[in-house]
Formats: sequence, C-alpha cells, structure tokens
Amino acid sequence: MFLTVLDVSISGLLMGGLYALIAMGLSIQYGVARVLNVSHGEFIMLGAFSTWWLHSVFGLNPLLAMLISGPVAFVIGYVLHRTLFTSLRNNSENMGAYEGMSLLASFGLMFIVQNVALLIWGADPQGYTFMTQPVNIFGAIFTTNRLMALVFAVAISLIFYLFLMHTRLGEAIRAAALNPDVAQLMGVNIHWVLALCFGCGAMLAGFAGSLISMIFEITPTMGMEYTIIAIIVVVLGGLGSITGSLIGGFILGLIGSIVTYLKPEISLIAYYIIFMMLILVKPTGILGK
Repeated sequence: MFLTVLDVSISGLLMGGLYALIAMGLSIQYGVARVLNVSHGEFIMLGAFSTWWLHSVFGLNPLLAMLISGPVAFVIGYVLHRTLFTSLRNNSENMGAYEGMSLLASFGLMFIVQNVALLIWGADPQGYTFMTQPVNIFGAIFTTNRLMALVFAVAISLIFYLFLMHTRLGEAIRAAALNPDVAQLMGVNIHWVLALCFGCGAMLAGFAGSLISMIFEITPTMGMEYTIIAIIVVVLGGLGSITGSLIGGFILGLIGSIVTYLKPEISLIAYYIIFMMLILVKPTGILGK
C-alpha cells in the first residue's frame, strides 16, 4: 500500500512539474498580453520535434537542445505578436473585441502550425531513448529522464518567477498586467512588453516540449491535449496568476496520477470534469481575483 501511494504521488509530482511549466507560459500570455492562445500546445509540439530532430540527426543531448528550442520558440512568439496580434489590438474597438479576435487568430495559427508539422514530419509517432536508467526511491522505480524532466521544469519555472518578481523588466511586465494604459503613461513601451510576454510564453512551451520528448512519443497533433491541460491549470490556479499556475500544475498532476492509476482511460475526461466544476463553483481559481 505504501509503495502504491508513493508511486502515485511521485508520478503526480513528475507530471505536475511539466503541467506547471506549460501553464506558466499560457498564463503570462493571457494575463499580460490578453491572448488566450489556443495554439500554445503547438509551440510545445515544435519544441518536442526540434529536440527530437537535433538529437536524432546530430546526436545533441536533449537537455542542451533546449538552449535552441526555447529561444527559437521565443523569437517565433515575439514576431507573431509584433505582427499579427499587435495589428489586431490596434484595429480592435475595445479589449473585449481584441480578446475575441485574438482567440480566433490563435485557432487559425494552431491549424497552420499543425498541418505544416504533418507535412514535414508525417503523422507517425516519433521518439528516442534518453536516460532510461531506473532510479529506486524508497522502493518505487522511476526512470532517470522523468526525474530530470521534473528538476528542469521546476528550475525553469522558479527562475522565470524570480525574473518576474525581482527584476526591473519583471516589474514592467507586472505593471502591464495590472493596467497597461497606466503602465504606458509611466514610460513602459507597452507593445514591446506585450510581445516580450507572448514570446516568453512560447519559450516556456518550447522548453516543456523538449522535456516531454524525453519521456513520451510525440506527434504533430499532440498540441491540443496540452493546450487543454494548460487552460485547466490556469483556471485552477487563477487567471493571470503565475504562482497559481505553479500550484495548479502540481495539483492537476496529482489528480491525473490518481485517476490514471484507478482508471487510465478516463484521465482526460477527469480533467474536463474538474474544469467544469471550477467554472461553476470557483471560477476565480485558487489565487485569482
């Protein structure tokens, strides 16, 4: 019984770390840039495939490949916001109209990226073997790559949190999240900051994709599942709350691990049920306002 509880708990923490990292990216994109980016999972997919390609073709260590996949995702996200989403923002009558238009645009972006990936890599699942040595934790056995994914996911999340809380640029981002108009009056280049936030969200997704590729098989259509998980975690933690995304990620990871142990075929259904209950009972989430 003890080993079962330990195995389920640690498995939940392992997935929770990845969920938190994924959700932080979406949280900053929506909380600051006001884009509910349903193509978020496609950036995860691109990070996963770029890491698989760099490892398979050039033999590059997947952990080092993150130094490429993350920055490349940042550049793509930054350019997309400076062009597509900034244009939508400037041409929208109000913020509500902008959020609706940006949501539709991100849907289109999702299908474009997904189909381009299908043309390049095909529909067959891809994967590679990396750090599969077993590790014994009080009798529960886990592979090294899963533990490394947790360590890197938590480390990246904490570094990004410290960046937001303790740097001048992080202060500008938080000011833009609270009130972009006032932040602009105080000298913040709001279009640059919003594009930076969108790019950072894409970069975190790229990092998460690299870590996911170390553990699971990847496909060009994998993005939607992770987008759904990210949205649920963001709502669970509180819309726009980075700390809430961290907490919500680990909570959902633990819940998912329990459901997977009891009845694995309904794990995604359980996430939907949690989402609907949150909307009905506490739509502000754990740390939302």
